[in-house]
Amino acid sequence: MAHCPSMIGDFSVLPLSIPPAPSFPRSVLHYLYIRRNAPKIPTADDSRSLFLTNVPVDATEVHLRGLFATLVGVGRFEGVTFGDERRELHTDAEPAQAARLAALSKKRKREYEEAERAAEEAAARLPSTWTRPLRKSGSTAVVMLADEKSVDQVLKAIAKVHKSKKYPSWGNLDKIGAAKAPPPLGSAWLKAHNRLSYPDKDALQASIDAFSILFTKKEQEAAEIAKRMRNEPDEDGFVTVTRGGRNAPASKNEAEEAKRKMMEKEEKKKEELTDFYRFQLREKKKEEQAELLKQFEEDRKKVWAMREKRGNFVPES
Repeated sequence: MAHCPSMIGDFSVLPLSIPPAPSFPRSVLHYLYIRRNAPKIPTADDSRSLFLTNVPVDATEVHLRGLFATLVGVGRFEGVTFGDERRELHTDAEPAQAARLAALSKKRKREYEEAERAAEEAAARLPSTWTRPLRKSGSTAVVMLADEKSVDQVLKAIAKVHKSKKYPSWGNLDKIGAAKAPPPLGSAWLKAHNRLSYPDKDALQASIDAFSILFTKKEQEAAEIAKRMRNEPDEDGFVTVTRGGRNAPASKNEAEEAKRKMMEKEEKKKEELTDFYRFQLREKKKEEQAELLKQFEEDRKKVWAMREKRGNFVPES
C-alpha cells in the first residue's frame, strides 16, 4: 500500500476503510478530504463547520454522524448539507403571474407566514420514490459541529489516525446505534423504488389536493398584486396598463425595471428641484449684492454732492 500523506494543501486526508460487499468482496480505502469551511460568502457558522470533498457515493447523514462519533465522540455532530442537494422543483406550484411577481410580495411576509407556506409546499410535493439518495463521484458536503473546539478536535483526530494506521470503518454505527442505519442499497433499494413509484391513492390524492389549494392561493395573491399595480400611477401620473385575464404585468423583470426607473426618476426630480432652489438662492443673492452696490454708488454720489456744496459755501461777513 502506497504511503498516504496526512495533508494535501489545506485539506487533511482521512482514509476510510470500506468493508467488503457481495458485489466486491475486498476491503479498500477511500480518501476523504477535510478542511475548515471558508466559503466565498462568509457566515456566522463558518468557524464551527468543515468542508468535505470526495464524499462516498452512498453517504448519508447517518454515515457521517457515525464517522464523526468514531473520531471525536457522540454529541459533536449537528448536521450536514450535501453539495448536490437542490430544492425539489418538479412540483413547484407557481402560476405564471405568481412567479413573475413573487419578489414584490416576499418583503411583506412574516416569519409565521413563511413557515406556513413551507408546510403547504411540503404537503404539495409528491412522495419520494427512493428510500435514500446516491451521490455523484467526488461530491462535497459541509458538516456543522457543536462549536469551534470540535473542529480542532476532528482535525487532531485525523492526524492521530495517520500515526496509528487504524482507519475508521465506513458505515460503522456502533457509537450511535445500529437502529439508525439507513435503508440498504442493492436489490432491496431497487425493489423499494419500484414499490414507491406507485404510491397509495389516498396519499397521492392528498398531495394533489394540497398542490391545487396552494396553486390557487398563489394565483390569488398574484392577482391582488397586479390589481394594486394597475391602480398605482407612475412618475408622470399615468396608470400602468397591464394585460388582462390571468396574466399580470408582462414580466417580473419588466415590473422591477419599471419600479427602479420610477424611483430613479423621483430621485432625479428631487435633485433637480433642490438644484433649482439653489439656483434661485444664488440669483437672489446676486440681485441683493447688485442692489447694495447700486445703493452704495448712489449714496457715494450724494456725499460728493454735499461736499461740493460745502466747498462752495461762503459764510456771511
